[in-house]
Amino acid sequence: MAKVLCVLYEDPITGFPPKYARDTVPVIEGYADGQSVPSPKGLDFTPGELVGSVSGELGLRKYLEANGHTLVVTSDKEGPDSVFERELADADVVISQPFWPAYMTPERFEKAKNLQIVITAGIGSDHTDLSSAIARNITVAEVTFSNSISVSEHVVMMILGLVRNYLPSHEWVVKGGWNIADCVERSYDLEGMHVGTVAAGRIGLAVLRRLKPFDVHLHYTDRHRLPKEIEEELNLTFHPDAASMVPECDVVTINAPLHPETEHLFNDDMFNRMKRGTYLINTARGKICDRDAVVRALENGQLAGYAGDVWYPQPAPADHPWRTMPHEGMTPHISGTSLSAQARYAAGTREILECFFEGRPIRDEYLIVDGGGLAGTGAHSYSAK
Repeated sequence: MAKVLCVLYEDPITGFPPKYARDTVPVIEGYADGQSVPSPKGLDFTPGELVGSVSGELGLRKYLEANGHTLVVTSDKEGPDSVFERELADADVVISQPFWPAYMTPERFEKAKNLQIVITAGIGSDHTDLSSAIARNITVAEVTFSNSISVSEHVVMMILGLVRNYLPSHEWVVKGGWNIADCVERSYDLEGMHVGTVAAGRIGLAVLRRLKPFDVHLHYTDRHRLPKEIEEELNLTFHPDAASMVPECDVVTINAPLHPETEHLFNDDMFNRMKRGTYLINTARGKICDRDAVVRALENGQLAGYAGDVWYPQPAPADHPWRTMPHEGMTPHISGTSLSAQARYAAGTREILECFFEGRPIRDEYLIVDGGGLAGTGAHSYSAK
C-alpha cells in the first residue's frame, strides 16, 4: 500500500466553513477544445466545497483509506524540520498545488527513495524539478485545463482593475471619502487599447476571447502559432516573440509556463521596449518577471500598473517588495483556486490516482513527465533543463 503526502494551503482564519455563499456551482460538461472534464470513478465531496485547504484534503481521505493507503495532509512545507520534509522519505506519492507548492528540488528527489509520482492539483508543474523526475523515471502529472477559465477570468478582472483604477477608488469609499478627482486621475477606458498575451494556450486564448467584446486590438506571441481561422475570428496580430510584441501594446498579460526560456523574460530591457504607461498582468509564474525590475518600472513610470497573483517564493515573505510597490493590484495566488475550480482539479487529482493505483494509463493531456522524458502536455509546453 502507498503513502500519499499532500501539501495544501491553510484553512480560513475563521475556521473551515460550515456553509458557503452559494449552494451550488455550475456543472461544466467539457472544455473549449473538446477535452472532457475530469472523470473519476467516484467523488467524496460536494462540488463547491472548500477542498483545496488542509481540512478539505482534496476529498481524498475516504477513497485512499478505503483502499488501504495512508494519507498525510499538511500545510507545513518549508525547511528541514517541516512536516513535509519529515514525511517525504517514505512517500510514494506527492501532491501539491501551485498556490501553495511543495517545491520538489533535486535534494528532495534524492531523499524521496520511494517516490513514484508527483501530482499538481491544478495547472503548472514548475515547482517540480523536471530534470530530477526524468532522471529517476518518476511520473509528473497535473490536471490540465481544470482551472484555465478561472485564471482567464481573473486576468480580465485585473486588466479592468488597473486600467479603471478600481482598487484606489474603492479605498476612498472605505476611508469615507468622495474624492472623484483622486480616483479618476489614473482611470482610462480599455476600449481601443492594444492588448497582447505572451502565450496563447488554453489560458491565453481564453483571455483573448473574453477581451474581444471590449473592442480592443488583440496581439499574441506563442511558440505554436494559432490556426488561421482563429486569428481571423478574433482579428489577432501574431508576433514571433515577446520583444517584438510589447512595443505595440498598452496592456500585456503573461500566460506562459515557467521554464528556462521564460524565467526573468520580463526584465529591465523588456520594460524599456514597452510604451511608457503600459499595464502588465502576470497570473502565470512570478519568476517570469524580474522582481526588482518590476518595482523600478513602476517607480519610474514605465509601467502604469502591475497586477498578478503569482510570486516567488510562495507564500511570499512579508517584506516582499511587490506588497508595497506603487500602482499594484496583487493578490495571493488565488486565480485558479476558486471553489468552482477546486471541484475540477480535486476530481482530476482523484482520476490520476485511480489510474495510477489501478495500473491504467493516465490521460496524455495530464502528463508532464513519464517514461524518463517530457510527455503529453509537458512535451508541448516545457523545455527540459
